[in-house]
Amino acid sequence: MRSFLATLTITVLLYSCNNLFTSDDFSAIERGFITPPDSIKTGCYWYWLNDNLSKEGIIKDLQAMKKAGINRAFIGSNIVSGSDFGKVKIFTDEWYDMLHTALKTATELGIEIGLFNCPGWSQSGGPWVKPEQAMRYLASSELYVKGPAKITQQLVQPAEFFQDIKVIAFPVAPDYNVNLADISEPRLISLEDKVSYIDIVLPKAVPARSLAIYPAHENKLKAIVELQVKDKNEFKTIKQFEVDRSNFSVQVGFDPYSPVAVSLPEIEAKEYRIVFHNNRNDNFQIKQIRLSATPIIDRYAEKTLAKVSQGTLPEWDHYLWDVQPELKNFTVATPQQILDISEFMFPDGTLSWDVPEGEWIIMRTGMTLTGVENGPASPEGTGLEVDKMNKEHIAAHFDGFLGEIIKRIPAEDRQSWKVVVADSYEMGSQNFTDGFLTEFQQHYGYDAVPFLPVFKGHVICSPDISDRFLWDVRRMVADKVAYDYLGGLLEVSHQHGFTSWLENYGHWGFPGEFLQYGGQSDEVAGEFWSGNGVGRYENRGAASCAHTYGKTKVWAESFTSSGPAYARYPGEMKRLGDWSFTEGINATLLHVYIEQAYENHNPGIDAWFGNEFNRKNTWFDQMDLFTLYLKRCSFMLQQGLNVADVAYFIGEDAPKMTGIRSPELPKGYDYDYINAEVIIRDLSVKNGRLVLPHGTSYRLLVLPPLETMRPEVLLKIEQLVADGAVVLGPPPSRSPSMQGYPDADRQVQKLSQKMWGDLSVKQRTYGKGKIWTDMSMEEALALLNLTPDFVPDNDSVLYAHRRLGKNEIYFVSNQSKQPVTIRAGFRVKGLQPEL
Repeated sequence: MRSFLATLTITVLLYSCNNLFTSDDFSAIERGFITPPDSIKTGCYWYWLNDNLSKEGIIKDLQAMKKAGINRAFIGSNIVSGSDFGKVKIFTDEWYDMLHTALKTATELGIEIGLFNCPGWSQSGGPWVKPEQAMRYLASSELYVKGPAKITQQLVQPAEFFQDIKVIAFPVAPDYNVNLADISEPRLISLEDKVSYIDIVLPKAVPARSLAIYPAHENKLKAIVELQVKDKNEFKTIKQFEVDRSNFSVQVGFDPYSPVAVSLPEIEAKEYRIVFHNNRNDNFQIKQIRLSATPIIDRYAEKTLAKVSQGTLPEWDHYLWDVQPELKNFTVATPQQILDISEFMFPDGTLSWDVPEGEWIIMRTGMTLTGVENGPASPEGTGLEVDKMNKEHIAAHFDGFLGEIIKRIPAEDRQSWKVVVADSYEMGSQNFTDGFLTEFQQHYGYDAVPFLPVFKGHVICSPDISDRFLWDVRRMVADKVAYDYLGGLLEVSHQHGFTSWLENYGHWGFPGEFLQYGGQSDEVAGEFWSGNGVGRYENRGAASCAHTYGKTKVWAESFTSSGPAYARYPGEMKRLGDWSFTEGINATLLHVYIEQAYENHNPGIDAWFGNEFNRKNTWFDQMDLFTLYLKRCSFMLQQGLNVADVAYFIGEDAPKMTGIRSPELPKGYDYDYINAEVIIRDLSVKNGRLVLPHGTSYRLLVLPPLETMRPEVLLKIEQLVADGAVVLGPPPSRSPSMQGYPDADRQVQKLSQKMWGDLSVKQRTYGKGKIWTDMSMEEALALLNLTPDFVPDNDSVLYAHRRLGKNEIYFVSNQSKQPVTIRAGFRVKGLQPEL
């Protein structure tokens, strides 16, 4: 351990005195710190706002950026409320001329330019996207029939734009459509009190298997609900659950008013009571309540991505649900009983079919539009969001916007344009695309057609089998969003000589897995806001993606804000920027520079968001001092490799925007999140450390508190432990997927028993490695003989650590508002510190 005193934010270089670090190497680091090379960027979002553009303003903006030390600018054409509108409409000759001026001037000044891949900051769309190229989902209409009979009937087309997929029929039990209570319009149920209840009295005791609550379109609905039954003159709760329909935007689900569907433990009763605990004391209304003897897939709207997280930061377990009880005394269709009768429907939707004996539901299934559009953009630049699960459509989208710019502006005048930009995902999900059924069968090895009724909540075979199918659907959506959307954008960008830049998460309806999603981009970024706490998920997610996928730079959209204009300045911002560096960020993108089109307009064009990083701001002339500081930090933190002791496996479920740290890591240690793709493809063991091909390594792999894991992931973990790795966490007991079922479950159980054995012991040796369970992280670190990497005697001091060869770089930051004096220890020996 080496100790020293610190009173400010410092970068500590600990280098060897034994010729492990040559004088030339040291001189290069010293020169790069004093004068960071041009490869070290401080960037900005450069918003062209509300059609307010001028050549003079564009040229002066770029000149001011150059003077301020900003050497990268991402141009986004956005429309926001609260600001006046100009006259330079997007896609006019005048607009292209303005863009030509910007790219040519930036080329002359040596400023690197990135262009958002569409108008608005989210996501990928525009008027060139045709409905058949847009985001779509599986919709259906249903017809209940009895056989034997011959029917000739036109099936309802679920939406105006509709692409037929399959017409299927499945048998149902005689009481399949029996609803015990169906309270609906025209009488809307109004709940105004903190606790409200609805009593349902039936003629006789009957079993209830499902409850569906439909929100009214006029009012948002958020409450804790209890379903009770009357037993000996007393109501007892048999199910408690949350109802959240507080956001009706298509950005958080393509079926905004979908029901909250709940599966019930089968119990017979004559009197039921539904109790609403309105925690927020809002006045909300319910359109319909349906209590039924028919089983339903619990939370099917959420499981099919028809309704996703209503807020901006879904927790790691938001898309995990309790195991649904198996059915008793009720028969549902098996996959073998599902009939594909598509050949009997004519192009106009008329079905002519001989119905077999029994009761049947006929479903006309097909794709329709989610309806989400890119934005915020001008009407001229707004259109449908492109399909996120189809590379061909992504390439067509690229051609529709960026391709036109390539055609119109000569190559010699746009040499500054290097980057294609995708901001954080805010455009909701889809669950179907062209060729989905074929690709699904190729990927998972079974036919999805018999399970299409599950998209509307029908149980096929069993609740467990139906849930496994929907798990496979969500996983396939996440995979395709990563490989077809981001991978497709990466491919077409590379074809034109550009790199891609991405914020690898989403605040509204993100359907992907954040690590895999970011892994398909050249550069990744997090973000943090001044004053509202945004950044705790985003930055660590971006850093973990970069560290595990071998990317050197970890950007952050930095100092985004809302609230009073002109309320902040660099001296006040510095502490938050330093915090981002301790979270793994090592490149800064300032939010936001708004194009200042008018010289006589002071203090300049502004918006409700972002700090005013522009030439009209009084302190901007001194920005070069701040950007130099940021670049020096970035230069040092881009050297070598990140140092972390622990890799937390995030599991395989999707969507996923963050992981869980369980058990939590004590102070003085660092971690990354890691996913199944990297574990299977890239992770190996060397000298007891888990090592990635680019050199990043960890001492401990921690599994999440989950029961599920696919056998291919567990097989790789077994190999790693046998080769000398240490794993901490519980054994999985089954696969979450239908792929390979039931053999996959047996394989997981057999391998878990082999690896974990008797769970009454915390430690188990397996091959050259160890498996630990049911212990704190403090216990695990002690067993590994890992002392803290950095030990300050003040909790306000944070750190980041990079390793360059056999030499160490520490970034140490005082996060309090007052100077502190600390005695700090570092997990190094035999090295000489230099500040």
